[in-house]
Amino acid sequence: MRLLHTADWHLGRTLEGRSRLLEQAQFLDELVEIVEREQIDAILMAGDAFDTVNPPAAAEQLFYEGISRLSNGGKRPIVVIAGNHDNPERLSAANPLAFTQGITLLGLPTLDVQSIHIPSTQEILKVAALPYPSESRLKEVLSEENDELALRNSYDQRIAGMFAKMSEQFSSDAVNMAMSHIHVAGGSASDSERPIEVGGAYTVAATSLPKEAQYVALGHLHRPQDVKRALTPSRYSGSPLAYSFSESGYTKSVTIIDAQPNQPVQLSEVYLSSGKPLVRWKAKNGLAEVHQWIDEGKDSQAFIDLEIHLTDMLSLEEIYRLRKLHEGFIHIRPVFEQTEETEERSSQKDLPIPELFRRFYERQTGGAQPGDELTKLFLSLVEDEETEEVEA
Repeated sequence: MRLLHTADWHLGRTLEGRSRLLEQAQFLDELVEIVEREQIDAILMAGDAFDTVNPPAAAEQLFYEGISRLSNGGKRPIVVIAGNHDNPERLSAANPLAFTQGITLLGLPTLDVQSIHIPSTQEILKVAALPYPSESRLKEVLSEENDELALRNSYDQRIAGMFAKMSEQFSSDAVNMAMSHIHVAGGSASDSERPIEVGGAYTVAATSLPKEAQYVALGHLHRPQDVKRALTPSRYSGSPLAYSFSESGYTKSVTIIDAQPNQPVQLSEVYLSSGKPLVRWKAKNGLAEVHQWIDEGKDSQAFIDLEIHLTDMLSLEEIYRLRKLHEGFIHIRPVFEQTEETEERSSQKDLPIPELFRRFYERQTGGAQPGDELTKLFLSLVEDEETEEVEA
């Protein structure tokens, strides 16, 4: 059977107040074309269908119309799990109606493996689907200790244990998949993912992903990427649109999995063309260079983060004229000569101690970020050491 893995639609998300619904609708149109052209038998959607727990009605309408078209009256089953942005109860409330159309909507974590009959191949697909598993959604306290490392270890063990329990329900005559919306340590993040971990506590080791699954479909990170050190093929499909300028240059895609029982899967990417690109302009030669680019039609359909080097302040009229000449300007940030000199001197100095600690911690933990309390504790120890040296 051929499966398609997608995630992180974030329907209803805006960019500095600008609606992206039209682009998101274009993505869903493109996705319908892809599943028909590629003869996809079933779809795995790994969370964050919406951008907030209370999405606008237009975003909900777009979601339900989109998955209805994709399912094709139940001929192409879809499994959707809640991400950290989704309201789990709200998402699963429509499941009784959606299920009649071959659509499974899972809100809260469960140990039940979904067993799905695939009409086009007459095969069984088993999905160990784990919606975003926070402590509150798991309805349990994972660690009584006020210690980040202890919480991270407890969380990792809990998720690994849940996957192990679900893997017991796999069968040799079915295609066995796993899916979740989690942060696997070491994954490459961008600014557009609001963290699901508390100081790095809600992270899972790559080796905790279920090796019994033929493939693990992941959601949360917006850059398409394979998970290193996983014991079975595991991947983030990424978001379909760029949602922050830190994603400038990302190539967006969906992942196709060719699978059959008891055989290694074959993976391929289908690149997406819908949605406006997010680009950065750095005009070192001032306003004249920006006007030249506009006249040339550079990035005419893009959203733009503009850094413009100047000697004098831009007037309101000049800013208004720029925005009128190109509707895609999101940020216009002037950089003055004095500022550049200050930044150059600053970059030559040693980094602040908190930043040095953050980078060290990130390297040691495989991508996690230290929490505020841990950083404060570290700084207090440094201050105590400096005080002892002075007193000595």
